[in-house]
Amino acid sequence: MTCKIVTIVGARPQFIKAAAVSREILKHPGKIEEVMVHTGQHYDPNMSQIFFDAMEIPAPKYNLEASGGTHGVMTGRMLEGIEQILLDEKPDWVLVYGDTNSTLAGALAAAKLHIPVAHVEAGLRSFNMRMPEEVNRILADRVSTLLLCPTQLAVDNLAREGLNRGVHNVGDVMFDVAQYYRDRARDNSKILSILRLSEKGFALATCHRAENTDSRERLTDILRALANIACELPVVLPLHPRTRKLIGGFELEHLLEPLSVVEPLAFLDMVALEQTAKVILTDSGGVQKEAFFYRVPCITMRDETEWVETVELGWNQLVGASYERIINAFTNLADGRADDLISPYGSAFASRLILEELLKEG
Repeated sequence: MTCKIVTIVGARPQFIKAAAVSREILKHPGKIEEVMVHTGQHYDPNMSQIFFDAMEIPAPKYNLEASGGTHGVMTGRMLEGIEQILLDEKPDWVLVYGDTNSTLAGALAAAKLHIPVAHVEAGLRSFNMRMPEEVNRILADRVSTLLLCPTQLAVDNLAREGLNRGVHNVGDVMFDVAQYYRDRARDNSKILSILRLSEKGFALATCHRAENTDSRERLTDILRALANIACELPVVLPLHPRTRKLIGGFELEHLLEPLSVVEPLAFLDMVALEQTAKVILTDSGGVQKEAFFYRVPCITMRDETEWVETVELGWNQLVGASYERIINAFTNLADGRADDLISPYGSAFASRLILEELLKEG
């Protein structure tokens, strides 16, 4: 009997995670059918057919085009669209990833229709309830049947909240992704030559979280710090359209002048830069982990992180949005001296273990 899974994703990082599981699904012809739903939460110009070809996965069957509006408006639009798809498709499982509004909408729509939910990256906590992502994580975990955790710490977080049933430490699916695309990016990406960069001769920066971009003070400090660093080391900044708009609104464009500002990059180009940067400065959860996977020192421009293991193992410094702390972290660059064999995120078999749990429960 075929197990039908509806996968709900809404942003490029979620597609990247889902691609790893989708490739594992393709190894089970006749056993599993996957229906991919793109909520359209984030518009990304690089989410073209070229992206899906690079990921080696088919384009989604459904696209709800639900971007824009407040969190409530967007989530409500997604709920309505996902509910109808689930009624039509009648899946055995709904699979959600991470902590976006798409994750919450998919989990709630399925739970209300009594369809079991499997949550990949369950149990992550920043303990900052002002972050919409934290609310989404907690609520998605509460209604999930399978809680597929990336680390033992995530399992422990759930236990403290009284969630013990259906909890499995499968490892981090992003570790699967990092291992799979490491050499492909080096062999196929031309981004270093296009940007005239040398290996370990530049810093890579990203900034997109609302807590940083919606605050003129925080955004100013971050851009000032990046501009200062650029006096010593070229800084490449792939700029999210929303961040660019807010920089303009705050009249901070002059702080971009010392930086190498580029449009959002294709996936393999981003992986190529992550591997070859001297340091990464970011407010992205995914990029923090990728820096750790590639053993590149990371400076995280947030007040907390879900990936505390990267800090504990010496590869990540948590600095908030303080100009002084960012510069100090760069000056005293973390150089993880922990045993390279330590792998708190599993052994790059997360996708296989996720499928095993779904088939076991299905």
